[in-house]
Amino acid sequence: MARKKSRFYCTECGLETAQWLGKCPGCQSCSTLVEEKFTGSAKSPVSRSRVVSRPVSLTEATIVVKERLKTGISELDRVLGGGLVSGSVVLLGGEPGIGKSTLVLQLSEKLARDNQRILYVSGEESLGQVKVRAGRLDIRSPEIYFYSETDVELIENQIEKFKPAVVCVDSIQTLYDTEVPSPPGSLNQVRQTSARLLYQAKRLGIPVLLVGHVTKGGLIAGPRVLEHMVDTVLYFEGDSNHTYRILRAVKNRFGSTNEIGVFDMRDIGLVEVKDPSSLFLGQRDEEKSGSVVVPTIEGSRPFLVELQALVCPTNYVNAQRVLIGPDTKRVALIMAVLEKKLGVSFLGQDIFINLAGGLKSAETAIDLGLALALLSSFWDVALPRDLLIGGEVGLGGEIRGISQLDKRLHEAAKLGFTKAVIPRVNADKIKPPKGLEVVAVKSLEMAIDITLKGGR
Repeated sequence: MARKKSRFYCTECGLETAQWLGKCPGCQSCSTLVEEKFTGSAKSPVSRSRVVSRPVSLTEATIVVKERLKTGISELDRVLGGGLVSGSVVLLGGEPGIGKSTLVLQLSEKLARDNQRILYVSGEESLGQVKVRAGRLDIRSPEIYFYSETDVELIENQIEKFKPAVVCVDSIQTLYDTEVPSPPGSLNQVRQTSARLLYQAKRLGIPVLLVGHVTKGGLIAGPRVLEHMVDTVLYFEGDSNHTYRILRAVKNRFGSTNEIGVFDMRDIGLVEVKDPSSLFLGQRDEEKSGSVVVPTIEGSRPFLVELQALVCPTNYVNAQRVLIGPDTKRVALIMAVLEKKLGVSFLGQDIFINLAGGLKSAETAIDLGLALALLSSFWDVALPRDLLIGGEVGLGGEIRGISQLDKRLHEAAKLGFTKAVIPRVNADKIKPPKGLEVVAVKSLEMAIDITLKGGR
């Protein structure tokens, strides 16, 4: 019997060492090395059917372009960059209950309607459980083949046998390789099973979609090397208090990582949201102090989002700073500019800032709206309900230009906004849409005089 040895893997970068270290030599993270037992008998996923190849000059290499496989879900296709690429491996992560399995089932149904054979591997649920959920979602296509199995070798055999158009695995942490003496979900098992499925995808040219669990820290469970192995990493985000879900790519070898997809979770499953701005502004019905509408861009898509700020005297020794949505450092920068240039002191004030709907944005285009929202709440003066505010705030209090302003303004006009405050540097380069009055400002003081006349 082979003697078991120990190796240590970094859960952040996947570095392997022979002994435990307090700090990873690769990524310099502390206390991230985890011990795994091994016998040294596990084979490489390619050792079973090795193909002999030779080095080829770049000038001799040929480019084989295959059309992307449309999923039938436009919001998902947008995030993927146009659809699934042949032989690609996509990792879908998200919190429990967020809708990962629902999305994969609906994706399977859409593809099956186009006579595409789908192999759906379920390692967490029995066939009966999957059938009940599929029935609730009205998924009945005969081209979807469900396979309840966790042994990766048996799964490989079925992939070879069926030659499906797409393979869906729910989830990667439940699979195991019998040659690896570790429990399912361990670092060794996740690495080995993922490598074997990756090899099958590349060899047969079949897209593979892996569902992954998320840890308490919001990362996909298992070594970070898993994210480096796959071609695309998608995160499914949402809030338990809202029904909508946001799908975003954090890695995409075949497209942009800036696009997002928006879904609404209903009894019938996930429904695509074609007009996200209306969703994020749907509950804004009256003028309130501290509330403004700001324009953001996600990839090539404009969003109008309500930004809310609440400034009130603190009852604690240290004032609270609670931020949901905007970038923490950008908020600190805006507050510093307001204190230095306008003499507005937030000392002894609790500050709460929220991008309505749970949307996250690090865009500088929301700077001016953020500054005016803070002042609006501090002075208790409401801003007009049909006013859009966009612009970057410089350290000197100047208002700097923002990109893709035309898209932002047309989205505002479409939703019935009648006035927009924009940077003066952008004013000469755009043609405002009909019905939208544009006011150009060059400084914070000028913007305040126009929007918050009763404040100071």
